[in-house]
Amino acid sequence: MEIRKSSRLVIVDEEGRLLLFLYHDEHHAPFWATVGGELKSGESYVETAERELYEETGLIQNVGEMVRERDDVYAVARSVPARWLEQYFLVEWPANRDVFAAEWTDEEKSTIQKWKWWSLD
Repeated sequence: MEIRKSSRLVIVDEEGRLLLFLYHDEHHAPFWATVGGELKSGESYVETAERELYEETGLIQNVGEMVRERDDVYAVARSVPARWLEQYFLVEWPANRDVFAAEWTDEEKSTIQKWKWWSLD
């Protein structure tokens, strides 16, 4: 089975809210998930997290500590099931910064439906 690596971002703002994106693809009913994506050749998990942070939200900043690792099998848009090795990083969202699609891929444009800030409660 193919092994794929991904960085995910747990983005929390100053009001204690969590940012999630609503995805929909041919494998799943619509679902909410963290920002993130697959490592490119030669990238570390941290480098990928920083790149994905900008590409998907428009924010340029260093990511925080790794808060979780995950090893699971699943398929994402336009792919077959693979073993995904993921690392989740904390990002503290600065005040007065909007989310915007800075450099979304065609796949992201077709699968990400919207984003929302969720109360941690």
